[in-house]
Amino acid sequence: MLKDYNQVWKNCLTIIKDNVSEQAYKTWFDPIKPIKLENNVLTIQVPSQFFYEWLEEHFVNLLKKTLTKELGAEGRLEYSIIMENSQRNSSPYTVKVPPSSSKAVKNRSVAMPMTGTSTQIKNPFVIPGLRKLQIDSNLNPNYSFENLIEGECNRLARSAGYAVAKKPGGTAFNPLFIYGSVGLGKTHLAHAIGIEIKEQNPEKTVLYVTSEKFTHQFIDAVKNNTVNDFSHFYQLIDVLIIDDVQFFSGKEKTQDVFFHIFNHLHQTGKQIVLTADKPPVEMQGMEQRLLSRFKWGLSADIQVPSLETRVAILEKKMYTDGIELPKEVVEYLAYSITTNIRELEGALISLIAQSSLNKKSITLELAKKMIDKFVKNTAREVSIDYIQKVVCDYFDLPIELLKSKTRKREIVQARQIAMYFAKKMTKSSLANIGLHCGGKDHATVLHACRTVNNLQETDKHFRKYLDDLEKKLSIQ
Repeated sequence: MLKDYNQVWKNCLTIIKDNVSEQAYKTWFDPIKPIKLENNVLTIQVPSQFFYEWLEEHFVNLLKKTLTKELGAEGRLEYSIIMENSQRNSSPYTVKVPPSSSKAVKNRSVAMPMTGTSTQIKNPFVIPGLRKLQIDSNLNPNYSFENLIEGECNRLARSAGYAVAKKPGGTAFNPLFIYGSVGLGKTHLAHAIGIEIKEQNPEKTVLYVTSEKFTHQFIDAVKNNTVNDFSHFYQLIDVLIIDDVQFFSGKEKTQDVFFHIFNHLHQTGKQIVLTADKPPVEMQGMEQRLLSRFKWGLSADIQVPSLETRVAILEKKMYTDGIELPKEVVEYLAYSITTNIRELEGALISLIAQSSLNKKSITLELAKKMIDKFVKNTAREVSIDYIQKVVCDYFDLPIELLKSKTRKREIVQARQIAMYFAKKMTKSSLANIGLHCGGKDHATVLHACRTVNNLQETDKHFRKYLDDLEKKLSIQ
């Protein structure tokens, strides 16, 4: 009695389903299609050479047992592999992998007669022939959660990232879309998520890749007619982290292949983490179907760090590197570089190098000179926060009093001087200066500036205050 190949494979799948995880079943057995059954040889169609190799490596014994149960000891398996045709706009064609001889089986120490005639795929990250668990995650061990300072600026993103790391693919944050300006810690957080997942789940395959690297690999795959292999490689990943997805903008083919990879990973419960310089709603040049998927999970922003967070970042860096700096130097760096953590840490490293090479002790004066050279245009403008600190230190006042509503003469005078220097030494609007000085309006700031100008022309002691403060605030 002739057996129907569809029924034989269906019976095999019933047994296989009881012996593998649901994810493994969906990933490796759902896509297989039975083709025919002749002379006890069952032919199944698989999507790529890589797919065939993975089955042979990890499920060969299970396949042998199920096929033996259905077809007897003579049961054999033949693969039909879908390959990309080299001619443009033509459909994929099939390459048959015939059953091997018993001699070949013995030489390869494979329990079931299966062999391939095609060359192995070119894995984008590893030498051809290496398996899934040998993929390098491309994670930087220095970018851990332990080294990521938490503040108001990143609390939501950090908390969501930690939740994802504890339960990848098992939270509502899939994908986790982290966005913010340059140098605020998006990449650090992305690496931290990957590192934590690898520590908690060593068996999971985690991969960090920049959008630029992904695009170049896809271009190479198109050139080499290995797009199927490229897609299946990425579909193997348990946690895919792609940095700077905004660079997919305008690249229609890259977006298309990523769309299908995204769908596969999401549907099979794999975790996706993306970073960008702006939220999905503001991204230009991206397909709407892709943008809609970016919004499926959680979009969390990372903002400019507060003064306290900047000081904490510097102190953490100093502790890690085993160095000590005067408190006034640390505060000056934190007050001077306000918008970029990468620049902040770079300035600290540069300052230490300057001190070491020139054999000079690290002083506030050295810090001012270094900052001027290091950040040039951005550092020439001191921050309102730093001006307030210098003024309060000079008059020995707590900064909270300066920002309070008190009308005590000495407090009002210090507040007016801070407003005066903020207008003179920054590009901030009058409204912004007032906001920093206890929520005052622009008219109050204008009045303060006029008062200070009048006093310096008539009061010798007051003029000395301004001269002293200007020297302290000068970064030239």
